[in-house]
Amino acid sequence: MNIFRHRPLGLLAPVLLIAVAGCSTADDSGTVAVPRPDAKTATVCRDLHRVLPEKLDGRGRDDPEPRSAYTAGWGSPAIILRCGVARPPKMVDPEVAEGRDADAIAGGVDGVDWLMEKESDGTWRFTTASRVAYVQVSLPEGMSGQDGTPVLTELAGVVKKAIPKGIASMR
Repeated sequence: MNIFRHRPLGLLAPVLLIAVAGCSTADDSGTVAVPRPDAKTATVCRDLHRVLPEKLDGRGRDDPEPRSAYTAGWGSPAIILRCGVARPPKMVDPEVAEGRDADAIAGGVDGVDWLMEKESDGTWRFTTASRVAYVQVSLPEGMSGQDGTPVLTELAGVVKKAIPKGIASMR
């Protein structure tokens, strides 16, 4: 069963009324929790880190502390990318697969599948699906889910280049 239908995120974002518990990693503090991927995942995450753009959505690269090959940031407040994160619980929720879950929605942008979630603090988080590593992109407060479409479009090429299609670790 393929739960990740290819829907344009830009059209879906305005209709989402999402409330997911958790905390955002896209804040003004300049620090981000660094993922601890297994060896196989770490290799592709380092490959991704090497090809990440210097600019994203018009924002300059400004990686968060602590510096890591598994995290990247652009702008202030920052768009944050984390590679090697654990699979989001909503990714295996059958309600998401049927499109009945108002907490999360799946969609594709330029050949990369994403799970889109709105955090309890109002920020947005996107996590890749159908790739050998989970890549998470968090938008800062003030950016809407629809603002994520150009960000994901810009990242699609490097994600496809560095993170092969497949099934990520079940951790």
